[in-house]
Amino acid sequence: MATHEHEITEPVDLCLPDGTLNPAAVGWSRTPLHRANLRGWGRTKRWEHWCVTTPTHLVALTVSDLDFLALNSVYLLEFGPGGKEFECSSIVPAGRGVSLPDTIAGAPGSEDVVVGPARPTGGKVRVEIRDENAGTRLRARCLTPERLPLEVDILVSRPEGHESLSVVVPWSEQRFQYTSKHTALPATGRVRVGSEILTFAGERHESWAVLDHGRGRWPRTVDWNWGAASGRTDGHTVGLQFGGRWTEGTGSTENGLCVDGRLTKIGEELEWQWSVSDPLAPWTVRTTASGQVDLVFTPFHNRSVKTDVGLIANRTDQRFGHYTGRIRTDDGEDIAVERLLGWAEDVHMRW
Repeated sequence: MATHEHEITEPVDLCLPDGTLNPAAVGWSRTPLHRANLRGWGRTKRWEHWCVTTPTHLVALTVSDLDFLALNSVYLLEFGPGGKEFECSSIVPAGRGVSLPDTIAGAPGSEDVVVGPARPTGGKVRVEIRDENAGTRLRARCLTPERLPLEVDILVSRPEGHESLSVVVPWSEQRFQYTSKHTALPATGRVRVGSEILTFAGERHESWAVLDHGRGRWPRTVDWNWGAASGRTDGHTVGLQFGGRWTEGTGSTENGLCVDGRLTKIGEELEWQWSVSDPLAPWTVRTTASGQVDLVFTPFHNRSVKTDVGLIANRTDQRFGHYTGRIRTDDGEDIAVERLLGWAEDVHMRW
């Protein structure tokens, strides 16, 4: 089922010269083609979020400029009973020293992003996102609340021809979001926590990166679902990218399947069902019109975050687990999804 949404195939500015949404930017693309030429303040949000998973652990790096403050973080989770879980976060008033480019940080030709001190002490975070010939280099340093040094050094590959999903979601001329989601990117490297080293060993050993790149001007309050997963299943390399609630009524969706590097854009809202009271209860994620997605997501860990720092109040329940079920590509191929590692989240944000 082909999407009804407009496919963009040429570079385009997100904003008009007066800072409002460029109507020509509304649509989706298989490669990042938008330049997020946002100017000044005014509910403007920019971020780069990378999450890299293996069958036994994951690490996530975030650099965000939220207008009146910046929030940079490193999150590490080891799966299973007794697995380690660490989070280092740094709030920077007025976003001093945090500058995010108009295009994807770490992409060829884009500006690199480097935030935080070279040798951070407690409450500080260092994150670097740099372009290299072989891909995007992710580095981070911080001191965990347990006073353990945490260091990240991972290279995310960019396979030739690998497609992603970029979408502009328009609430109005003044409120809009450009999101670029990349799934199933092979990654190699390591994370050191104290004297322990965790290895990320590339595609053969099931190490995958997902990017959430965002630029836009948001409403004061918003709720969303986001789900993603990457891995090998049914003889294919599969990336899942699902969103919900925040796009309703806009005419745009951020739903897609990346199968062996080829994107299938899903132009309908998904039906999400999950338990608010039981964090480890299974979710269902389905399409009702096209039948292209019929999945059960079974969590094994819930990361619950609540933040209230005056202008920002956030509640996030991010569940990590496995997707099982089936998907169907644009060319009609049905693919069995068997325990594909990823996450699904329920978020309420006031910012």
